Amino acid sequence: MKMKKLIMTMIAILFITILAACGNESNTTSGNENTNNDSNNNSNTEEKKKAEASPIEIEFWHAMSGGHEEALTKITNDFNESNEKNITVKLVNQGSYSDLSTKNMAAARANNLPVLTQAYEDWITEYIQNDLIADLTPLINDQEVGMSEAELNDIVEVFREANVWDGKYYGLPFNKSTRIMFYNVDYLEEAGIEPPTTWGELRDASEKLTFDNEGRKVIGLGLENSVSLEFNQWVHQAGGVYFDEATGEFKMNSPEGKEALEFVNNMILDGVARTAGEDGYMSGPFTRGDVALYIGSSAGIPYVAAPAEENGINWAATVLPSGKEAATPFAGTNVSIFASASDEEKKAAFEYMKFLINTENTTYWAMQSGYLPVRYSALESSEWKQYTDENPEYGVGEQQFDAGFFDPRIVGAYGLKNSVAKEIDRVFLGELTVEEGLEAAEKAADRELGN
Repeated sequence: MKMKKLIMTMIAILFITILAACGNESNTTSGNENTNNDSNNNSNTEEKKKAEASPIEIEFWHAMSGGHEEALTKITNDFNESNEKNITVKLVNQGSYSDLSTKNMAAARANNLPVLTQAYEDWITEYIQNDLIADLTPLINDQEVGMSEAELNDIVEVFREANVWDGKYYGLPFNKSTRIMFYNVDYLEEAGIEPPTTWGELRDASEKLTFDNEGRKVIGLGLENSVSLEFNQWVHQAGGVYFDEATGEFKMNSPEGKEALEFVNNMILDGVARTAGEDGYMSGPFTRGDVALYIGSSAGIPYVAAPAEENGINWAATVLPSGKEAATPFAGTNVSIFASASDEEKKAAFEYMKFLINTENTTYWAMQSGYLPVRYSALESSEWKQYTDENPEYGVGEQQFDAGFFDPRIVGAYGLKNSVAKEIDRVFLGELTVEEGLEAAEKAADRELGN
């Protein structure tokens, strides 16, 4: 009997041992499979990761054209192909800036806004007041998609500050330009003068560079037709203020404003300065040799370079002459996210915005477009330094950062500037005296401001 119990116990122990072995084998096999799966996951390509992510498509409404649109398309295609989150940005050209602004507001009324848009600062102010635009500060501080303090501070200060309202970011800078002075190298050498650096030198140079050239009249200084629309440059250089954003006051009707208007108007009256007139833009007369000096946008460099080469014009560029102060307006748009976007779309859009203005892409954009890099790291990069060594005109704008300011960010800023410009034009046309023009400009501004 004892022998029988012993045999039964041994059989039970053997059975348990077999089961345990089988269990261990099963666990070992399972563990190997997990290890193999981990190995396979680690070897996944970027394409597979992207395919596994939920696709997100967002629209970016913009107003770029020609070579600018081509450069934007290239950067966007690079983002679409390289990001790991299956984000696709679709570019939608909405025509001119005016068209873009109108279509944005129409889309807002129809509850059909895109995720991303280009926007001037005064547009952003209007969008803020109508709860249309997203505060980017939470995205900047987001652990997943945000920016470090160093990355944020790498954005050029004047561009960064232009996108802050009450301590909150509502945009990131994109296509930024400033005004510079182009000059005909041969004309200045023949006259024995250097590029002017002050108002006094500008007046003197304009007089000396106004002459007959084989039966064709050359005028010393060329100004864009929009000089009256952009007159804040001259007021600030005279030491005055065009518009005080903090108080909401138009302040051009001042001794400094008078000095600025008299200075420009007298040069036009004396025939040593002219506007573009029927040419539309001064790049035409300048690259034909009809003017010796030309104050225009840095974004116009490509439009000067090509025809100047074709016409055999030897040219260069330098910083703006200063009056009592060095003052240079910076213009151009930013990129913003509309508040109607979902949280997922906002994060995807912010990923694209960071890519659009990273060091590499803002450098590429500047070299292709004539706009300025918006990051200090781009300005210090070997690629940009080599490019500006070879093409020094592209490096002029950054020399004026310390003197930079931006336009008033009030709603209707363009309407205000346009109404004021009409009165300044009347001075240039001889219809009003300088004093009358300043008074008329102040009244026009008050009407626009509702005062």
